[in-house]
Amino acid sequence: MDSGSQDIGSTKPYLIRALYEWCTDNGLTPYLAVQVGPGARVPLEFVKNGEIVLNISFDATSALNIGNDEIRFKARFGGVARDILVPIEQVSAIYARENSQGMAFPVEAAAEADTIDERNNAPAVAEQDEPPTPNKPVRLRPVESATPETDAPPPEPPPTPPRPGGSHLTRVK
Repeated sequence: MDSGSQDIGSTKPYLIRALYEWCTDNGLTPYLAVQVGPGARVPLEFVKNGEIVLNISFDATSALNIGNDEIRFKARFGGVARDILVPIEQVSAIYARENSQGMAFPVEAAAEADTIDERNNAPAVAEQDEPPTPNKPVRLRPVESATPETDAPPPEPPPTPPRPGGSHLTRVK
């Protein structure tokens, strides 16, 4: 059998998982830059210019699953728990918040061209959807918040995601 005739899947989800693991192993905060399009479920109030940056660290998410076709997790935005779904083809970069090292990806033209609407708005989830387990406690924190919920100073806004051609990024095709 000719290996060239096989339909080989994308390397993108594998690279995202590897960079996520690299960030967590090194005590860095993994951020995901997403070009929001059809099929994505994200809080629209945090989408700017068709893009949202998501903190996907253990402390900011619950039930994180980086699959081959989509990334799913639960997180709090402005104190409201949300179910998040991001199709892999809409991920434009994964990088460490602290040093911007990571990787940028091309986003398929279909994901860029289509508009987003209320169907893309992530629904709220019940707090008791997934109880904590002894080996993996569930801790949800806001990724971004329009209004701080405590008297503490507001968190620093996430840095601008790295763009292709930067000093630490590699474009994957």
